Amino acid sequence: MNSNQSNTTSAPKPNGYTSTHQMASGCGSSLDPSFSFLCDTEAAWGIVVETLAALGLLVTLALLFATIAWTTWTSLRHRPLMATAGTATSLLLFLVGTAGMFSLTFAFVVRLDPATCPTRVFLFGVLSALCFSALVSRSLALRGLVRGWAEAGLTLALSSVQAVVAAEWLLTVLVRDQQPCRYSQAEFVVLLIYVLCLVSAALCCSVSCLCLFGCPRKEARNRAGAQALLLCLTVTLSVAVWVVWITLLTWGNWEMGRRPLWDDPVLSVALVSNAWVLLLGHGLAQAAILRQTLRSGEETPLDFTGWTSPSGEMAGLQGVKKTGRENRSFESDNQDWRGKRNNAAIRSPYESGFSMSDIDPGKDYSIPRPQTTNTDVPYEDYYGRRLSS
Repeated sequence: MNSNQSNTTSAPKPNGYTSTHQMASGCGSSLDPSFSFLCDTEAAWGIVVETLAALGLLVTLALLFATIAWTTWTSLRHRPLMATAGTATSLLLFLVGTAGMFSLTFAFVVRLDPATCPTRVFLFGVLSALCFSALVSRSLALRGLVRGWAEAGLTLALSSVQAVVAAEWLLTVLVRDQQPCRYSQAEFVVLLIYVLCLVSAALCCSVSCLCLFGCPRKEARNRAGAQALLLCLTVTLSVAVWVVWITLLTWGNWEMGRRPLWDDPVLSVALVSNAWVLLLGHGLAQAAILRQTLRSGEETPLDFTGWTSPSGEMAGLQGVKKTGRENRSFESDNQDWRGKRNNAAIRSPYESGFSMSDIDPGKDYSIPRPQTTNTDVPYEDYYGRRLSS
């Protein structure tokens, strides 16, 4: 009997709904046992995880709203800076995904039940896919393969695939088969295969960007190189987090005899760790780089380097130094110029050759007007000729 009980407790089972009703220390007597990890002082991992998740959520939301306000204000003042709207939108999508990962942590701190199970299955993969899709799009944008709004569109397109996969699994289990939402550890990882493909793509793209731009050393401190280095570091740390939690969930907890007690803590810690890595490695850094780009575009004066006047291509004008006083209307009318250019090469074909100094004040330059003495009928007699005749 004991051997049978030990075999049943050690066999790998799907994650089922917990039915323990033991009162946790530090929690009130009226608290639902499903929320006991939020206040259980003996299981301190729940308190630590929820604290880190709440702090990360606040920082992410503050950064999200600050980015929206700064980008909107700058774009309204400087319409040419709207070219960065695609990059800003992709960053906003990334921050939304990061904030969602911090929020989803509470669904894993709360015990598995019919309400939290669909949330876990759907949002874990979708939010992770949104974040890593943004990293893939940013890497491709650094290489010049996507520009403008295509970066944000690619982020949405890549992440939508995981949404379809998770929704299809839920519809199949809950609607078609009328089964409760239960999953095994291996099945949960299988649902995230597409996300693993995005993680691999983000790693490859970031490494290729790093090889293309190189590290931003003293001789090459460019923004592209800094972004490539941060992207590669962020994705590398994310890969390490995913390798650790997948190994523990599918094999480590089983070998240590901690399944399913450690399953939820492993997933909660993985969410918080990965979200902080993404926020610090890409969210804050990309927001700072975007703000610096907008500010440089706002303060940089107009650059006319390489601009040539159409008259510069006219024959005889090459090599003539322009002084900025080519309009003779603003020149002093002296004896040297007198409205005429001494150099025939720079003489305008529309120049009249007439100077105001040529006017003799003693002469009458008024236009002659017809005169008549017949004031009663002025048009009857015009210079002695009858108009009626």
